[in-house]
Amino acid sequence: MATTMLHKHRVSVLFSFGRSLYRRINVSQGEFGLQQKCSAYSRPINTLSASEAVAEIKNMPDESRPMPAKKPISKAMKAYLLQAKNYDEFMKKQNTEFQIGRRHLANIMSMDADTMTQEDIDQAIEFLFPSGLYEPRARPMMKSPELIFPPKKAAEFDESGRPYHSLFYTMNPNFYGLLQEAVTEYVNLNKEEDNMIRKRISFNSDMKIILSGSDWLSQEKLSNLLIEQIDDAQYEQFKNVMLRLAEHPLSNKVKDFIMKYRYSLVNEAALAEIPKPSYEKDGRAYVTFKGARRKNAYADVTVHMPGTGKFLINDCDIEYFQDIQSREQITFPLIFTALLGKVDVTATAIQGGTTGQSGAVRFGLAMALRSFVDDKMVERMRLAGLLQVDWRTRERKKPGQPGARRKPTWKAR
Repeated sequence: MATTMLHKHRVSVLFSFGRSLYRRINVSQGEFGLQQKCSAYSRPINTLSASEAVAEIKNMPDESRPMPAKKPISKAMKAYLLQAKNYDEFMKKQNTEFQIGRRHLANIMSMDADTMTQEDIDQAIEFLFPSGLYEPRARPMMKSPELIFPPKKAAEFDESGRPYHSLFYTMNPNFYGLLQEAVTEYVNLNKEEDNMIRKRISFNSDMKIILSGSDWLSQEKLSNLLIEQIDDAQYEQFKNVMLRLAEHPLSNKVKDFIMKYRYSLVNEAALAEIPKPSYEKDGRAYVTFKGARRKNAYADVTVHMPGTGKFLINDCDIEYFQDIQSREQITFPLIFTALLGKVDVTATAIQGGTTGQSGAVRFGLAMALRSFVDDKMVERMRLAGLLQVDWRTRERKKPGQPGARRKPTWKAR
């Protein structure tokens, strides 16, 4: 039966060559006739079955098939492509200049340009262009363009101009997406908290995240992470939302999410090598810290242990400082570490005034006491600010006024 039907529906395929050609399907006699005519030449080529005709059409070259209409590119996509092209050309130019500069620098320093690392470049720049500027970003530098110029944001919409992100029209989709994710985590923690309350499961302190020793990313770093400009109000909103999430009783379950936007404080006390105590002939341990400074004053401090709480400052006892505030400032590190009356302190202070010398002695004493306490106490001292250099100095007097901030008395004229 199937063979009879195939014979009834035979297809006659004719090919012709010319300018005006058309197709006609003849179904009047129960046949499918595919004919192509032109004014110049026409002849039948072959007679095929229906299945063979379909296979023949599938095997036709791509040029003979009708091409789908191309979707028009939106203006937004055109603008993005233009910006991306300009950005790529700019980065290519900067990379070329960086490679040329690195080779010149390698020739100057008699080094191999192929094995020259970024650390070698920084040392060479510091050697060739010494700078006394305090801010590192203001000093001469030579780094890869990828480290200096911000990355280009990828296209946020398709060719028709339809945005990928549901929060595209907020102008800060990544930022508001972050807030939305934080709120979702908070809602999930609330649901889990309700389940624990219904099951009468007690809470403990281990379920809450500990934020000590870390801090939130700065506004600039957060903007670089999200590749979006974040203003002050948005940054405060970010901190409020994340703090509320961190204060949840079960916040330790979302620790990974929270710590992505925090950084560990540089433990300078742990990074700096704590000197081991030396010993005198009588067996007493001592540690000397030199070069402690505060304002214009400098101090060298030596701590002996065990001791009786004796102070010797410039060949005088603690009464070398006449005001109570300076004496309290010196004894504070000993009180904080519970070593008051257990060690002897010898200090030599030069230059500066009373406040500067007492501050220098305090810093040197705190740095020397690290050798006689455990690591936990060292961390507590760091958090209390005892191991941080105080770089503040006296503000200069301004011309035209009595002091640095003081203004002349106003009189109505």
